[in-house]
Amino acid sequence: MFLILISTIFIFPTLMGWGKITNSLFGSLCKGISGNIFSGIFIISLIWTILSFFFPLNIYVEVITILIGLFFFFREKLYLPLYNFSKKETVLFGGIILLILFGSSFHPFILDHFGYYIPSLKWLTEYGLVKGISNLDLTLGQMSIWHIFQAGFSNFTDPFLRINAILLIIYSLYIIENKSWIQLCFIPVLLLFSQSPSPDLPVIIFSIIVLSEIVKENKNVHLIFAFSVFVFAIKPTMIWLPILSFLYSIFIVKFNFKNLIPGTIILLLFFIKNIWTFGYPIFPISIGDLGISWKPNPEVLKISSQYAILKTYDMQYSYQEIQQFSGLDYIKNWLFLKGIKSKINILFILSLFLFIVFTYIKKNKIITLICISIIIKSALVLLFSAQYRFFIDVFFVIFFVMFISYFTQKKSLYIFSGLSIFFILFLSFPNLVQKLVPSFRLGNFMTKFEKEQFYKPSVYYYKKFESYKIGNLKFNVSKDYPYNFDTQLPAISTSFIFDDINANIFPQLIDENNIQKGFIWKNLTEKEKKEAQNVINNIKKHP
Repeated sequence: MFLILISTIFIFPTLMGWGKITNSLFGSLCKGISGNIFSGIFIISLIWTILSFFFPLNIYVEVITILIGLFFFFREKLYLPLYNFSKKETVLFGGIILLILFGSSFHPFILDHFGYYIPSLKWLTEYGLVKGISNLDLTLGQMSIWHIFQAGFSNFTDPFLRINAILLIIYSLYIIENKSWIQLCFIPVLLLFSQSPSPDLPVIIFSIIVLSEIVKENKNVHLIFAFSVFVFAIKPTMIWLPILSFLYSIFIVKFNFKNLIPGTIILLLFFIKNIWTFGYPIFPISIGDLGISWKPNPEVLKISSQYAILKTYDMQYSYQEIQQFSGLDYIKNWLFLKGIKSKINILFILSLFLFIVFTYIKKNKIITLICISIIIKSALVLLFSAQYRFFIDVFFVIFFVMFISYFTQKKSLYIFSGLSIFFILFLSFPNLVQKLVPSFRLGNFMTKFEKEQFYKPSVYYYKKFESYKIGNLKFNVSKDYPYNFDTQLPAISTSFIFDDINANIFPQLIDENNIQKGFIWKNLTEKEKKEAQNVINNIKKHP
């Protein structure tokens, strides 16, 4: 807890300094200290995304960024507004900080932390954005802008990767500054995302902030649209937000094409980043084929697509069984899966239905645009891969819009306090969670509270791996564990090794003397097939 607080003390003023620079040039999406910080996150993320094409996000990048931010923080005396909080606000803010520090100090338990988040950060800090990295490990083709932001601060300022906890603290500051008390209810729930650099947390927070500004009819459309595209660039399942911002600029505010230019530039940067790492404009969809030589093998993409369908049904049916579903079976079997995910899916459909009814009753232009945007997003998710993690943000949006006028400060504090107790107990006693909700698989990866957490957050270490060579690629594979979160680069997950070899291909270095030149896939030669078989045999010895 203490070390997360130290990280916060360093990162807060750095972001405020960069935010001041940004606001001086482009204006601010929202007012106050938190508005400065959000602008800082926005501009640093974009600058580092551009830099990562050419340089690794190492300690030199981090130090320079911090020094510039601190310089403007002290020169502009940005610390002065901190003294304007009332005693009650200071006590509330302090209590929320303690809650967040405690909740974020537990071991990471989201599986993507080990198979996607940490490997992405390692590549970004050691090499930057690597061309065709998806050929090595398809998951790495995503390289979310949020991971770029986390990677830049991971060298020494935030080595325990708790940037989400710091963002939650910033979010609580925003809530108090803007007196948007309903959003207090979200903080305890979002604690579940604070142990890992999960993109889900920032996109939920940023989308609610943009939504709040739209509801208030903020006229800074260029910033609203730009920030909406930024959220989409962090996680493309947030497509509803730029759609809403675009509709808002047309039907609520007087439309001006110039307002779309900053957002369009960010969108182009997002496409370029994806083409560089994945070969197509939007991960993991093979739409917009530009004939890039480093794009993934079609068979690997096909396997990935099939796996997404299996995940939609929580791996409870085989791909062959799903292919034989009738139209009614697709819906029925998804709604009535075994376990907790069925409840989430049903709640999702009910929430959408209630929101549509609410929209019809209210007959409000902005609410109608929000509803249209959410329906478009939901349709796309249901069409491609209806996993609950892709529509979890919809619950927050619907709750915010439907109850924003109902929740006073007093009511919000009551709900916040009750939920805080519930989720702290949830995190502290994982055995109870496993017994009460056995279908909640993540509960099996949660651990009890340890006294060391008062000083530093809990992290896992696992440096067991073996090295192999196929063709010109020397690579490492985690031993007796499916993920490479603590494996020396270049590392490949065993599942992708089997998929590649079954497709008679394997990733190769474009330049065997320079990893930063990137990866392509090649068909296996007879010699390489023997090397591949030896790798498979060795891996199978350690199930």
